[in-house]
Order: sequence, then structure tokens, then C-alpha cells
Amino acid sequence: MTVPRPDFDLDRDQQLRAAAFAFLDTLAADGRSLVRQDDLTGFTFGGTSVRLMATQQGIWKPRQLNAALSFRTVYVEDPRRRPYEDGIGPDGYLRYKWRFTDPGDRGNYDRPDNRALRNAMNRGLPLILFEGVASGVYLPIYPVWLADEEPLAQQFVVSLDEESLRVRRDLALEDPALVRSYAERVVRARLHQPIFRQRVLLAYGNQCSLCHLRHTRLLDAAHVLADADGGEPIVTNGIAMCKIHHAAYDADIFGISPDYKVGVRPDVMTEIDGPTLRHTLQAIDGAVIGLPKQRSAKPNPELLDLRWRRFLEAC
Repeated sequence: MTVPRPDFDLDRDQQLRAAAFAFLDTLAADGRSLVRQDDLTGFTFGGTSVRLMATQQGIWKPRQLNAALSFRTVYVEDPRRRPYEDGIGPDGYLRYKWRFTDPGDRGNYDRPDNRALRNAMNRGLPLILFEGVASGVYLPIYPVWLADEEPLAQQFVVSLDEESLRVRRDLALEDPALVRSYAERVVRARLHQPIFRQRVLLAYGNQCSLCHLRHTRLLDAAHVLADADGGEPIVTNGIAMCKIHHAAYDADIFGISPDYKVGVRPDVMTEIDGPTLRHTLQAIDGAVIGLPKQRSAKPNPELLDLRWRRFLEAC
């Protein structure tokens, strides 16, 4: 175990981390759930500016701390081109690779960046994960913890909440299936789904594909094929919708054909209710949804076809 440096001040360290989390909370409350480097320059602690994210490398330790404060992943459109092979382990927990230039170099263990993460792990300190969702754009996920280290694979085990940290520590040997199941739920809720939402909304210009509403707090990333049906949290399986249209889509009140045309259920088209029904649902029958500018982000026609067949059966 790493021995803390004599000048390590746990109280001050925890105060800085709490202040950093509160700063990110403020950004999110102001509608900035996604951040760029420039968005983070306003953070100060004790009257001093403190950087929250590294500019070049993935792991960041401010000079005010003796342990890492954050780590980040780099967005690439093709995951196979990632410089590091971070991913989910067989126990359902996220892995984060050590920093290295040569994975075969035994000296990687003692690199300053890796020591900084190890210090955070050994002291049980919470960190910020900046997950890349677009070029230069990150989704802060915090607080997260490092649950373990796997030196042979040159990587850390990341716990996305404090409860999964406890579950892994207490039940890993007794009930590994339960631990894996819990970890998978946490990863889906705190990592995959938030990233899926942000990437879909970015692809659609942060507006509903049906009514063009631009209030991001009222927008969702609707799955074409649901998780329960084997749908993946990827952009081509998502469509940006306001909450009303999302609920109606999930209820098969309307469907979207493989050529992106909207069909509203016949009984809804003949119903008489009020302006919401008339303008929000009946008016979109036969319309073509707004699509992302990037062809690679458009909904997968094969997935739309599967979902469209379900809609027709509901009619």
C-alpha cells in the first residue's frame, strides 16, 4: 500500500473534491451537463484557480493534491481506434488502463499518473470521470471510486457509486453473480444511458425530432429497440424526442417507418380531445422526422423496421 506523504492533508483534500463536485453541480443546473475545457476554468479553491481535467494525458492530479482528482476517456467515433482499451470487466465493473507508452514496460506501474490514481484508491478518495461523448466534449460522472487494481492487466477497477464499491468488497467471493448483476445495473444507469442520451441529443442538435422543442431538460433519447429487446445504447438506436413524444412512442401511439415517416394509430387520429392531442400527435401523422446531419448518426432502418412492425400490430 502506498504510504501517504507527510504533507498529505485529508481534510483539505476532501474539501477541494467536495468543492469541485459542487462546481460541476452548478454547471449542470445551469444547463451545462456536458463540458469543454473552457467550461472548467472558473473553478477556484481557497482563492486559487484549480484545473479539474488534464489537457493532454488522461489522469489529472492538481499540484494542490497528492492523489488524482480526475481521469478521462477520449471520444473516438470508432471504438477500435481508442488509444487505451478501457471497457467493462467480467465482473461488470468498468476498467481504466494505466498510462503507458509501451504496455510491456514494467516501469509503467510507477509512473506519476498511475501513482496518483493509486493514491486515490488506497485512501478511498472520490474522483471525477470525464467521459468523452464528442470531440472535446465530456460528460462528468462523479463521484466515482477505484475499487481495485489489476497490475497484470495494467488497469484499475472503477466503481461508479459507493454502494457498488461496498458490494464488491463484501460479496465478491460470496456471491459473484449478485455483484456482477448489481454492477451492470449501475454501469447502465450512471454511464451507458447518460452517455447515450447526450450523444443522441448532440446528433439531433438538441431538439426534438418531431416538434423541434429545444429545451434540453425536456428532451430524451428514445430507444428504437428497447434494452429489454436487445437494443444497444448507441446513437443509431436512438431518436431525440421531447418527453411527450417519447412516452407516446413507447406506448405505440405512433410509429416511425424505416424511411423515417411517422404513422399515428388510427383510433388516435379519430379521437377528439383538445389542442394537445391535435397539435402534438395528430399533426405529425405522415410527417418525416428531423434527422441528424451526419449520415452515420441516422436511425438504423433495420431497427426501425422491427419497431414499425410492432407498431402495426398495435394498430
